[in-house]
Amino acid sequence: MVELASAPIGVFDSGLGGLSVLTHLQRRLPFERYIYLADTLHVPYGSRSEAQIRELTLQAVAWLHSQGCKLIVIACNSASAHGLQAARRQYPQVPIVGLVPALKPAVMQSATKQVAVLATPATLHGYLLNEVIEQVAKPQQVTVHKYSFSSLVPWVELGMPSHHPAVTDLDHLLGELQAKKVDQLVLGCTHFPFFKAYLAQRIDELMTHQAMGQVALIDSGDAIAKRVHDLLEQANQLASHKERPRLQFYATGNLPAAEQAATRLLQRFLPELGIDFFTLCVTQHCTVY
Repeated sequence: MVELASAPIGVFDSGLGGLSVLTHLQRRLPFERYIYLADTLHVPYGSRSEAQIRELTLQAVAWLHSQGCKLIVIACNSASAHGLQAARRQYPQVPIVGLVPALKPAVMQSATKQVAVLATPATLHGYLLNEVIEQVAKPQQVTVHKYSFSSLVPWVELGMPSHHPAVTDLDHLLGELQAKKVDQLVLGCTHFPFFKAYLAQRIDELMTHQAMGQVALIDSGDAIAKRVHDLLEQANQLASHKERPRLQFYATGNLPAAEQAATRLLQRFLPELGIDFFTLCVTQHCTVY
């Protein structure tokens, strides 16, 4: 049990979006070791087929399992929608935590009965989200509006430059939300919390000019971190050491760009976290330092 307590937590995403989940994990579990795997060779997953996403997810989980991870977080809504159940069947001995957009709290908190989910096509059409719509939203007579913009994931992967089509797309989204009286927006992709502050600022600006009502922004990061904490606590596998560990970050492609963008994103949220970057050749399972 002591050996398992010192083992790392594995975090997987198609790219850098899962770092938003990592920030919540690291804040709630600051003494844990983390291995982050970004499948930057195949990002984005959202436009891929269900079979492709499932296969890529299983490859990633297999590699993290081979690294001795005591728990694995699939920090990608698309991968969770199409690969989580298969991964759990393949590795029943390892706790695997997946993501589903935080629609339930949005439904319960909505005063207008109009909520929106911003996510990738794979997540919007996936079983996990639509099960919540059927079981939670419809009984509460809440309408769920679905939105997806192909510009958003690449924007975050680039570090969110100010001149990018995503900026226009987000302004278009806010106009849609205002027209439909949406008061809860679920950020249903782990890339999206990185521009949560930007969206909040734009909403405040529009409210100042009476061009928009209040819209709450909801993501799943802290709920996932609490779930991980609870699972490890129940299994008596929480790390006991008191040193702030370094993060091991692996990318399957274009490491220089991933390193630059990841460093920029994490410096905003976890400035004291040290990171070691590596390239992972998925097909050969080799590591280049």
